[in-house]
Amino acid sequence: MHSWLIVIVISLTTIAIRFLPFVLFKNRTPSFIMYLGKVLPMCAMAMLVVYCLKDVSLKSAESFAPSLVSGAIVILTYKWKHNTGISILSGTIIYMLLVQYFFR
Repeated sequence: MHSWLIVIVISLTTIAIRFLPFVLFKNRTPSFIMYLGKVLPMCAMAMLVVYCLKDVSLKSAESFAPSLVSGAIVILTYKWKHNTGISILSGTIIYMLLVQYFFR
């Protein structure tokens, strides 16, 4: 019973959070919210890049080469296809192949 109550509370909270902006801003969305909608995705991606590269050491190729190559692959595939999912997936696959087979 306890587990079901947790699931119900989490579900209702998620639903409330999803519908609350539509209730609050049904007439007009404030310009500050529109600005955040444009800026926050780029900020989140920048934080993820910093987080992913925080432990990379420039002392050995085993540390920085896979990150450098996979990062370049992400950038190039995004410029080529303009698809975030494809670019992240291709960079992840290249990184894992490099780490598992070439830089042990």
